[in-house]
Amino acid sequence: MIYIKPSFWQKKSFTSFLLLPLTLVTFCINFVKKFNIKKHFKIKIICVGNLSVGGTGKTSLAVELNKLLSTKFKTVFIKKKYANQKDEYNLLKGRGKTISSKNRIDALKIAEKNFDLAILDDGLQQKNIKYDLKIVCINSFEGFGNNFLLPAGPLRESINKIKNYDIAFINGEKSNNNLYLKLKSINKKLQIFEGKYKAVNLKTFNLKKKYLMFCGIGNPHEFEQILVKNKFLIKEKIIYPDHYKIPNEILNKLKLKARSEDLAIVTTEKDFFRLNNSQRKNIKFLKISLRIKDIKKFKKLLISKL
Repeated sequence: MIYIKPSFWQKKSFTSFLLLPLTLVTFCINFVKKFNIKKHFKIKIICVGNLSVGGTGKTSLAVELNKLLSTKFKTVFIKKKYANQKDEYNLLKGRGKTISSKNRIDALKIAEKNFDLAILDDGLQQKNIKYDLKIVCINSFEGFGNNFLLPAGPLRESINKIKNYDIAFINGEKSNNNLYLKLKSINKKLQIFEGKYKAVNLKTFNLKKKYLMFCGIGNPHEFEQILVKNKFLIKEKIIYPDHYKIPNEILNKLKLKARSEDLAIVTTEKDFFRLNNSQRKNIKFLKISLRIKDIKKFKKLLISKL
């Protein structure tokens, strides 16, 4: 899906109320999924997903899970194949063994022959797989938006589904105690952790330069905040739809603008992976990792659940 989040997803408005009848479609789809028969696999399975659309840090968390567990288990990433999400596949492939298929069940059938543990990047809404551990990611700034289902709001399924999950990760720069309390009110047994983003390759950038930032990700606001936090002088920003593959013509205009205004260009790792080798010239990406608060407690919990 290629999209830019509409502003009415964040707060209740005339538009979101107007679209409320259409949420019945999303509700019915989720209701039918409840009756799916769950398929069991010989391999352990962790699913990292979200309730709201895009930009919650699930790929970053999947990478950290692999770091924590690859010494104890023979791990593999599972990523459902979408034509417009090769960026996420390439990012995972650079961090560990990865299997991608149009069908997650087919990918898991391959994985169980050679691996002990599968880490699924996305898939909480696929109800016909028996997961050993279900982790839901939430952006600390956006939370659940206006709390409405698609298309009136950003939710793929009701917030009450939190009661079915084991762990929640609140990711992002903003502290959000209200979100923590809300999660606990739905599921008292829910284990809640926090993740903060940290720039890994900051030393490769000249912070005396002025920058043109561009990105096409689920939560561009978070990327901009990370740049500001790390003292980047952002003089121009260009936001594209999530998973947008920039045509050569547009990218060349972007580079020309940067050159004429003496700006360096910075983007995200995902956006960089969408570019071919010739397009990457004069563009750098800020590599970001998720730093987990109480990581020892988190690892201990993971091992106990598996």
